[in-house]
Amino acid sequence: MQNNKNKDPLHGITLEMMLNYLVEKIGWENMSQRIRINCFANDPSIKSSLSFLRKIAWARKKVENLYLAEIGK
Repeated sequence: MQNNKNKDPLHGITLEMMLNYLVEKIGWENMSQRIRINCFANDPSIKSSLSFLRKIAWARKKVENLYLAEIGK
C-alpha cells in the first residue's frame, strides 16, 4: 500500500505559526486593513489574536486564506 502525502497546504501549520509569519511578512497594520478585526487593529498581539481566532471560525478562515495567499507569492 502506498502512502499518500497530505495535500492540504495547512497540514502541520498551527494558527500561531500563521500569525507569526503574517506579522513578520506584512505587519499588523496591513493585516488589519485586509481583515477587518479589532484584534489586528487595536493593540495587536499574538496572544489576543489567537484567543479571538480560536473562537471565531469566519475570522480564522480569513487568516488561513491570507496566509495561503502570502505563501503562494
